[in-house]
Amino acid sequence: MNASVSRVPCTVVTGFLGAGKTTLIRNLLENAKGKRLAIIVNEFGDVGIDGEILKGCGIDTCPEENIVELANGCICCTVADDFVPALDQILSRTPKVDHILIETSGLALPKPLVQAFQWPTVKSRVTVDGVVAVVDGPALADGRVASDMDALQAQRAADDSLDHDDPVEEVFEDQIACADLIILSKSDLMDAAGSERANAVIGEHVARAVKVVPTAQGKVDPSVLLGLGLAVEDDIENRKTHHDDELDHEHDDFDSFVIDIPSIANPDELAKRVALAAEQENVLRVKGFVEVGGKPMRLLLQAVGPRVNHYYDRAWTAEDDRCSRLVVIGLKGLNRPAIERILAG
Repeated sequence: MNASVSRVPCTVVTGFLGAGKTTLIRNLLENAKGKRLAIIVNEFGDVGIDGEILKGCGIDTCPEENIVELANGCICCTVADDFVPALDQILSRTPKVDHILIETSGLALPKPLVQAFQWPTVKSRVTVDGVVAVVDGPALADGRVASDMDALQAQRAADDSLDHDDPVEEVFEDQIACADLIILSKSDLMDAAGSERANAVIGEHVARAVKVVPTAQGKVDPSVLLGLGLAVEDDIENRKTHHDDELDHEHDDFDSFVIDIPSIANPDELAKRVALAAEQENVLRVKGFVEVGGKPMRLLLQAVGPRVNHYYDRAWTAEDDRCSRLVVIGLKGLNRPAIERILAG
């Protein structure tokens, strides 16, 4: 058996905050058809939410110990300290995993991560099967890469002293510039004209021939995403991005913090408060678990701008820290006290 066959394939799933990466990966887990998967989940912030969502799937082919969370920084900035040890942990599992999924944070650039696969100690064991970028269809149709960016853009346009280069746009462009496949999420929320606008935005930024796959609720046949066999680490120099000439990139344009709120009585009322915080305070993303009074089930809440979804994902267990905790992510300068007041009601 040669090295290229024996190496474990890895799929890098990138995409902006709230684009639908976790939903896509959960669908892959549920339809793996016996393929034994492992996942590395990277969070931007101190509390892992996406990993908990995936651990709640209860899928035999991806047991909880095969899900590794990195919650202390962007994976593309902490490759040596975090990614390689996580990889070591997964590759030591018995039975051996068939495929590794790497969900980057919404702020991560995929290219530095893929370049780490060129390291001799990494390349001998794993290969990048493909890079998948998930993009928010309705946001693109509205001319944005994420929800509710109008206020920020108007502020920058009105102030000549500000840097008008949009770092969010650069993150988006770098992610799809590195992609082998683009998932156009939430296609069920767009009409034909909206879908055409979203695809036009993608077309403006993609320099290579990359297929765009529309999805709803993250439902894509795993055979479309897995088994591409592209060995991306050997082709990474052909994927040109904004940060090719930089040794590092910064995330100073974003704020992330955790807010604890009291137990709630009405999930719909909390959803309204989250939407209000997004509209008034330029919040890009809210996600977390919430305790609902009198309910044995844990409420999962996720929001992209003012679009809020919530559902009961599983029962609370004795091991859980039974509390209501939300991760808030937005652009630099978020007014935390104001957001806390809104969310606490």
